[in-house]
Amino acid sequence: MFSSQHLVSCSSKTFRTFSQLTGFLLKGIHGGDYSNKNPDPISSNSTTNNNPNSNSSITNDIDKLCKIMSKNQYNSQLSISSNRCNTHLLLDDSGIKVVTPELVELVLKKLTNAGALALSFFRWSEKQQGFEHTTGIYNALIDSLGKIKQFQLIWDIVYCMKRKGILTNETFGLTMRRYARARRSGDAVDAFEKMERYGLRQELCDLNCLLGTLCKSKNARKAHGVFDEMVKRRKRFVPDVKTYAVLLEGWGESKNLVMLKEVYKEMRDEAGVEPDVVVYGIIIRAYCKCGKYNEALKLQREIEGNGKCKPSAHVYCTLINALGSEMRLGEALEIFERAKTVVKHLGIPTYNAVVGSYCWLMRFHDAYQMVEEMRRKGMAGDCGCEPNLDTYTMIVRMLCQEVERVDLAIQVWDQMKDKGVVPGMHMFASLVNSLCHECMLDDACRYFQEMLDFGTRPPGRLYDNLKEALVVNGKVDEAISIGEKLDNIRKCQWTS
Repeated sequence: MFSSQHLVSCSSKTFRTFSQLTGFLLKGIHGGDYSNKNPDPISSNSTTNNNPNSNSSITNDIDKLCKIMSKNQYNSQLSISSNRCNTHLLLDDSGIKVVTPELVELVLKKLTNAGALALSFFRWSEKQQGFEHTTGIYNALIDSLGKIKQFQLIWDIVYCMKRKGILTNETFGLTMRRYARARRSGDAVDAFEKMERYGLRQELCDLNCLLGTLCKSKNARKAHGVFDEMVKRRKRFVPDVKTYAVLLEGWGESKNLVMLKEVYKEMRDEAGVEPDVVVYGIIIRAYCKCGKYNEALKLQREIEGNGKCKPSAHVYCTLINALGSEMRLGEALEIFERAKTVVKHLGIPTYNAVVGSYCWLMRFHDAYQMVEEMRRKGMAGDCGCEPNLDTYTMIVRMLCQEVERVDLAIQVWDQMKDKGVVPGMHMFASLVNSLCHECMLDDACRYFQEMLDFGTRPPGRLYDNLKEALVVNGKVDEAISIGEKLDNIRKCQWTS
């Protein structure tokens, strides 16, 4: 690893290339003009429209509404009803005459990291003449509220959906996921058990969803216990390849290769389930995560040689990312060339992995050339995607942590806000921590307050870092004030 001092001391030419690369990641790969791109695919419960002019119009309406919401965020100094009233007046004056379920669902999905804003917009939409909420809208709101742990309100919504006859298994999947992410694994399992009480039949895909949410929340042991209870003791489900894939991924992410191999053996020898390319990809990722790169490469060669299944772009992308981060650029590039002969369409993630591999060695010029190649291949046009939260988060993190240019990070942040993209918790954390490191404490407090105003729940470590920086620099009153605001928000009772 290079030290931050070494990174900062790179030549002006190299840094200019890095700046070009950053700008190109925003404008080149993702299609340039944000307003002309289609939004993310909507859920199957939404109403779709194949008219291109209509799509352009709804995209503009989404941008307009998100800008109103993000620039007039929740103010913790006012009551919830006062905040809603102020925001609703601005939305009424937006000039948008037709509010459709499709529009509301897409806006809520863009506000997914700002629960207070999402609930406010939801309440405004239901007041529009003749408007009826759909399953997709309720699910989008549940996902947003779950991120700020408003579980009582979520159950109120679930009950409302049951009364309207629009409750689905997907709704419970979202609820289970949010409980698991909140480290409330017992409540996630209880939510699964409650499905039948709400008139829904538990399917194998629901069990797989529960196991997946537990594993992704770093609770593979709990997931395995649920698997044993439901499959082996109660014999309620017959596991499929996805069931085992979920468990394998959980143990792989936990770096427990012993349990991973045990599950793999059980899958093949006891259950008679043959692994697919997804399973192989999970095992390769687990090897890489544990630093066993040679074993990962060996398995990749075995997959290519046995002819039973062909490695996917994801497998190659995993290997390139892993080898690149270990400065094994030559091997990463060999894998990339091999991938181009095996997979017809590699897609942006694999190319981005190569870009990242060059960046690890500060070969920004080569990274920039790779991005140019992507543009020549027309990837932006093929994918039809725009800079999203993940894109901005990646760039802000890189600017804050790798090259320590928080000034550029703020410029990217402002550009993002102008496009109506709402920052997420990880993005706030990167920026606030970087501002603390640079002793720009007034700015750090301002962005932390903005995070609270958005209804985004800050991680405990972020507040601890900010408080420590304030106290060390003699700003004890500011530290106390922020702590009080955080306590008030935690105690705040949200109503449906």
